[in-house]
Amino acid sequence: MRAATGEVAAVLCLLALAAALDFGYHHAEELEAYLREVHAAHPALTHLHSIGRSVEGRDLWVLVLGRFPTQHKIGIPEFKYVANMHGDETVGREILLHLIDYLVTSYGRDPNITKLLNNTRIHIMPTMNPDGFEATKVPHCYYSRGRYNKNGEDLNRNFPDAFENNNVTIQPETRAVMNWIKNETFVLSANLHGGALVASYTFDNGNSVTGSSKGYSRSPDDDVFIHLAKTYSFNHASMYKGTGCDSRQTFPDGITNGYSWYQLEGGMQDYNYVWGQCFEITLELSCCKYPPADQLEKFWMDNKVALVEYIKQVHLGVKGQVTDRNGNPIPNAIVEAQGRSHVCPYRTNAHGEYFLLLLPGKYVINATVPGFKSMLKTVEIPDNTANFNALKQDFSFSEVSIRTRPASCPKVPLYQELERSSAAVKPTLHLLVLMAAVILLFR
Repeated sequence: MRAATGEVAAVLCLLALAAALDFGYHHAEELEAYLREVHAAHPALTHLHSIGRSVEGRDLWVLVLGRFPTQHKIGIPEFKYVANMHGDETVGREILLHLIDYLVTSYGRDPNITKLLNNTRIHIMPTMNPDGFEATKVPHCYYSRGRYNKNGEDLNRNFPDAFENNNVTIQPETRAVMNWIKNETFVLSANLHGGALVASYTFDNGNSVTGSSKGYSRSPDDDVFIHLAKTYSFNHASMYKGTGCDSRQTFPDGITNGYSWYQLEGGMQDYNYVWGQCFEITLELSCCKYPPADQLEKFWMDNKVALVEYIKQVHLGVKGQVTDRNGNPIPNAIVEAQGRSHVCPYRTNAHGEYFLLLLPGKYVINATVPGFKSMLKTVEIPDNTANFNALKQDFSFSEVSIRTRPASCPKVPLYQELERSSAAVKPTLHLLVLMAAVILLFR
């Protein structure tokens, strides 16, 4: 009896610790302790792991939340939030801790949060640049050396670029995130920054193929990105007003195409979209990069609804499996909506799954297994975000029973090659690019 009482007391103690998150800045040891406390208090709902280490050896912690937190389950999409990749941009780091607190304490109590966690696997990385945060000894609204990692590199200029050779030395933090993206089936993501108040969407870089000569770098899914950015801005307390941080800078509806704002090479959101098959936007959440701690509670309240509503958008569009005549999954099959070919074709994962974020409407979905006839299906996509379940459309290749070999998209400036092809043979551009990509993927 005494032992049982002790166990109950220990659990209550852990719950009290997890609930005691204050509105202050949490340094490395405090952040790790909090994440461990949350996991200990909610072991069935959370999974805590490190995806790698920073230059100085600090863990890059990720807390996964959901009904199946330890592994991917067929049909359940993967979502992620990443904050503090610039070490002196601190608001996102803290509001993600409060988001974690809100999700775990609302599960089983709030029907919407319960459904969200039952149907979504949510990955939260409060800090991608722990070294930069610890190096920021004097908080500043505009600039400090803490922006960079320990090697003095800007992590949001450190990813492979789809448009040009940026010739960067990939940093440990960047490599860890790249491997993380490779090993999960992320569908939707956002990275949290500071220094402005706007939702920015891909592309951050561009060329003539994407229309950058007109000051706007358009992706094949531009309509979806605009919707995603507006979902956040219109659910934020004031971002939608578009007033920015001073009279010289305005953002209609509180959103902007990244390139239209300023050109950026090697950015994380473009990398996610091109090579990770993951739609990511960049959220600038505070005019002051490192505001006083007494403002953090207001930042949380300003962003609380938007953070949750944005996660729900992972259930936009259509999802399904591609299988052979025996019902076995076919990995690496290309599945895309007609008219939305990606320069690195979107492929099924090891379970034969695909997830395509699409706005409500009628689409033709094309599933292709190299060497066999493509399969086309017309779908009418409703808005299923409130039901936390995208439209399901499977494909079965009854005439084949194969296992395709693992495929990877080359880490070269793909849009650079596309631009060259465009200049040479404009009428057959998309066909040539798709054929070249398929050859690279499956040879």
